[in-house]
Amino acid sequence: MTIINIQPLGFPWKTQDPFLFCAYHRDLYPAGDKHLGIPDVQKAGRNIGQDFMIKDGFRMYHGSHVPGFPYHPHRGFETITINKEGIVDHSDSLGGAGRFGAGDVQWMTAGKGILHSEMFPMLHDHKENTLEIFQVWLNLPKVSKMVPPHFKMLWNEEVPVIHQKDQNGRSTAVDLIAGNLNEVHSLDPTPDSWAANADNEVLVATIKMEAGATYILPKAQSSEAKRNLYFYRGTQLEIAGKTVAENHSIEVVATEDLEIKNIGADAFLLVLQGKPIKEPVAQHGPFVMNTQEEIREAFADYQETQFGGWPWPEQEQVHERNKGRFALHSDGRVEEKGI
Repeated sequence: MTIINIQPLGFPWKTQDPFLFCAYHRDLYPAGDKHLGIPDVQKAGRNIGQDFMIKDGFRMYHGSHVPGFPYHPHRGFETITINKEGIVDHSDSLGGAGRFGAGDVQWMTAGKGILHSEMFPMLHDHKENTLEIFQVWLNLPKVSKMVPPHFKMLWNEEVPVIHQKDQNGRSTAVDLIAGNLNEVHSLDPTPDSWAANADNEVLVATIKMEAGATYILPKAQSSEAKRNLYFYRGTQLEIAGKTVAENHSIEVVATEDLEIKNIGADAFLLVLQGKPIKEPVAQHGPFVMNTQEEIREAFADYQETQFGGWPWPEQEQVHERNKGRFALHSDGRVEEKGI
């Protein structure tokens, strides 16, 4: 059977080794105030600091004034933050910082430990501030769990986009974030990533299909590869002859070409694929190691060192309103991309 399993999407989305976690966020934020946050009247009735229930179209998450995730630690894995709409402000304990927008991807190796914040500043004060992002957690093998932390930006202008028309002229666009498709190669991931070795067949891609379009997702070569599709927006697809409604994940056999027909409105999917790492996973909150002893060591190290401490004035650090897209790396290197 081409399709192994179909199940409704929850929060977060279920993933398979080598992935750990995938969260999809779409929030229809209102116009912001002069501090780039949510006006007080629109925060009323929320569990501030732990607001994960959609109310009036949005959530505050752990933010108190600016929505998002104030500084928190990670060790032992990677975060891949895919931005489709809106703005994300990054700051970290190594002195790194950045702002990225629609089409940009931040790939961060937590390695031996880092503190970072991911905030969603309300740059627009006269119109809505819609945000749409994915955050994917990709595990690190034991040999790489204690590498030095760092992040890399995959800028919108440089991410390969594969455009394809079917025999009826209907279009599909694939944003190739990691991996290879039809002899198109993604940008390089971080050097210590499981995705850095092409033999691991890690594929991360988003797909937009025009109404009525048909697309063939090429097969993986390795019989060990696992492949999941997440149909997060649209109405109906036909996959390998089976009808699938919006808000479902589809686990499929990776070693078969996969025919996807969009039989409804414009359809949007995320694809996650890779060979499993096949190592024990010990996880406690923001730490992912191989043993419980290593988890205890992670907590002890964090309590002692704070993974370098927090060099920024705010836990909910955001950058100036008129700042464009940029990345400041811990070695002082700066990338400026403008608005």
